[in-house]
Parts: sequence; C-alpha cells; structure tokens
Amino acid sequence: MENTSFSISINTSREQVWNTLWHDKTFQDWASIIDEGTYKKGDLKEGSEMEFISSVNGYGVTSKVETLRPQEYVLFRHRADTQDSGQQARDDEWTGGSESYTLTEQGDGTLLVLTMDIPREQEETFAERVPKALERIKWLSENA
Repeated sequence: MENTSFSISINTSREQVWNTLWHDKTFQDWASIIDEGTYKKGDLKEGSEMEFISSVNGYGVTSKVETLRPQEYVLFRHRADTQDSGQQARDDEWTGGSESYTLTEQGDGTLLVLTMDIPREQEETFAERVPKALERIKWLSENA
C-alpha cells in the first residue's frame, strides 16, 4: 500500500466541513465520487466499528474508529475487506491500512487533509477520483 495525502482549502468553518464529511446525505454525495453508491453504517465514536459499503457492488471495508477529535481529526484503521453488503469477508485489499481526515483552521476557512493507504493497483483511480471528491466536499460545505 502507498500512503498518500490529498488536501483542499475550504472557505467555511471546521464545524461545517466536519458536518459535510459525516452527515449521511452529504457523505453519500461526495463518497460516491470515489466509489459509486458508497454509504456508511455505524456510529462515529472512538473505539467503534464502521462499515463503508458500495450499494452498487456490495464491496466495502469494516474500519475501527481509532482516534476521534470531533471537528478536528479522525483516524480509521481498516480491519476487514467485505462483500455482499458487509456480510462476507473477501480477499484482503484494504485490511491493515489507515485513513485519516484532519481539519485545521486556516484564516477564515479550513484546510482539509485526507491521508490514506491505497493499494498499489488502486493508486491511479484514487489519484483521479479523490481530488474530485474533495472539490465536492468544498462545494457542499461552502453552499450549505
């Protein structure tokens, strides 16, 4: 896996960006740019597990919320690759990797940094799609 960071400056508060990231409706909006039909299950609480699943192909990951500082930082540790909408295990692709979201005040706005471990065979796809998802997060946050 390759550890990669993406960032974007957003002209609104950390609170608004955080809400855009994790509110079900807006999460599905921006996350579907990366993997069509993506939704989440579970509670965003430190120590809990969340599932991120594609409604299109049923593939996803089960992740532990390893560190949580609301409106500032969250670190997910991917514990299992799943299929059939989270009902069955599949070959490890993302297992063991991490994904973090860091929100830092930047003047009157927020700097969002997404750092993630990406399987080598997915690097090109994510290099294309993640910046588009960040642009969508920016638009959703600034136009809320």
